[in-house]
Formats: sequence, structure tokens, C-alpha cells
Amino acid sequence: MKAAGLIADWRAHLTDARRRSPHTVRAYVSAAQRLIRARNLASWEEVARIEAQDLRAHLASRRAEGLANTSAARELSALKALIAFARAESGDPDPAAPRLRGPRLKKGLPRPVTPDDAVNIADLIDGTAAEDWIGARDRAVLLLMYGSGLRIAEALSLQGRDVPLGETLMVTGKGGKQRVVPILPITQEAVAEYSSQCPYPVAPDEPLFRGAKGGPLASGMVQKAMAKARRALGLPDTATPHALRHSFATHLLSAGADLRSLQELLGHASLGSTQIYTKVDAASLLETYRGAHPRAAKKG
Repeated sequence: MKAAGLIADWRAHLTDARRRSPHTVRAYVSAAQRLIRARNLASWEEVARIEAQDLRAHLASRRAEGLANTSAARELSALKALIAFARAESGDPDPAAPRLRGPRLKKGLPRPVTPDDAVNIADLIDGTAAEDWIGARDRAVLLLMYGSGLRIAEALSLQGRDVPLGETLMVTGKGGKQRVVPILPITQEAVAEYSSQCPYPVAPDEPLFRGAKGGPLASGMVQKAMAKARRALGLPDTATPHALRHSFATHLLSAGADLRSLQELLGHASLGSTQIYTKVDAASLLETYRGAHPRAAKKG
């Protein structure tokens, strides 16, 4: 079997057997292509023989190309899944992946989750969940929080009547206050993917997001999934589900959104609650200035 055949089998497994999201399939297939081509692998038996030291060397070469820590951790998860699949295909009675810990980030000041980190978290959760529909569910919830600035309770309050999602969504927040939030295409796709996989029928007046036994999804389960992904990606403890909402606000402000518009999108009762994000953005701006200006580090 040639490399193209391996890639085709892997893509089919992710798409048909595991029913991963299109975004996750693209990421996992790309990671597999890089490893298979770099090592000239031509059979599942050869892929199955990849060990921890081989993965470490491969990721070191990727890091030398400029791959960030979080992206390297995500690629490691994809390659572990590939090798476990290869070992199963080769008849290994215990097809476990090589044991190798991902890179860790140096601890620093709390900061918003970056756009890449947000998507990496969502995709890692999708790719490593115990059941495919649960991974799709958690990915959809997190993308609602990051892409639309929802509180976790607001995301979990969605009902069957809210799908399929359009370009905007009416959300009821604290104090019964309603607001309209934008819905990104990636979020629309994620919610649609979850809806198609959910094993429980969702009536218009029933919760959209369900727990493993069919009841309403508890916020603690989303927090648990986020914590697992956070550790795998080497992110700080501040990378919580609520941090995704903070990141939504900070990134919009950095892109030029005015405070009044941001206040409406977040559902804040007062402008004072929104103004905290100007401080976060100023801190980010100062950090960028200090790193880029040729005289910023000089005294006197």
C-alpha cells in the first residue's frame, strides 16, 4: 500500500467510522500526511512501529519550522490516534498509542485564549472524547462561547427550536435580558454536526445539549472537558470555558469594536462592566510595543 492509500484509509476512518467534524478531519489528515511522507511509510505495519522517540524527533523538526506549543500538542494527539489505528489495523491485541507527553508552556501572566488556541481546544476535545457525539457536543458549546461571546449557561440554555442556527441568535442572559449575537459559519457547522450525531431526539422545547444519559448537559461536564484539553495543550489554568467569552471580547476590541457595541454583544447591564476589556487590550498593546520598538527596552 502506498502513502496515498494510507491517507485515504485514515480519512475514511475519521469521517465514516469516527464521524469527526470536517475541521478535525482536515487537521488529523494533514498531521498524518506530514509524518507518513517524512518517514516514507508505505504500510500500516510501518506506521504501527512508530515509537515515542520517533514522534519526539518528528515534532522537534516541526517545532524548528516554527510550530507553536499548542499546535505541536494538538499534532501529537492526532499522531497518537493515527498510530493507535495503525496498530489495530495490524492486528495488535493492545493497540495503544506511544506514551509521550506534549510540550508545556511557560507559566506567565493570565491572558486571553488566542484564536488558534480556542480552535485547538475545541478540536482536541472533539478528537479525544469517549464518544463521537460527545466530542461534537463539547466542540459546539465551546465555539458558541468563543465565537459569539456566550456565557456557559446561555449556551446550555439553547433549545431544539434554535437549530439550525442562522447568522444571528437571540439569547436570553442575566436578568432575562435578551440580545442578538452573531453566529460564525464554523459554529453553525459545529452545532449542525452535533445535532446530526446526538442520539437523543430533541423537541423544540427540549434542551439542545444533552448529557450522556439524555438529560440537560451540566456546565461541569464542559469545564471538565476543557480542563483535559487545557492540560494536553499546555495552557495555563486560566484557560477556562469562561475565558473563551473574555477572548471574544478582547479580540473584538483589538479589531476596532467600540465599547457600546461590545456591551450589547456581551449583554452587560452597564458600560463599566465592559470597560475592563480596555485594560486587557492596553496590556496586550504595551507588550507588543515593548517587543517591537527598538528603544522600548532602553532606559534613560
